Amino acid sequence: MSDKPLMDPHALAVLSLANETQFAPHGIVSRTLLRTPYSRLVLFGFDAGQELTEHTSPHHAIVQVLSGGCEWTLAGETRVLRAGDLLYMPPICPMP
Repeated sequence: MSDKPLMDPHALAVLSLANETQFAPHGIVSRTLLRTPYSRLVLFGFDAGQELTEHTSPHHAIVQVLSGGCEWTLAGETRVLRAGDLLYMPPICPMP
């Protein structure tokens, strides 16, 4: 993941997500767009057939599909997401 954010959290900015999205053959390219003490915004470019490892997070997460589509499994249910879809996932805290 590119760790140096493309945007300064203290400056007004306009960013073209289509122009900033990068792809790699048989891989995933991630770029940090913005980082603040309370949030992080990451742009992912997935080649066909690539997937994220299943995991939980103590943070809120939003996924917006810009182009193409994917299957997303949440709580054992698979959902099909297409360009323009937005998915919100509340935090899942580990059990004590």
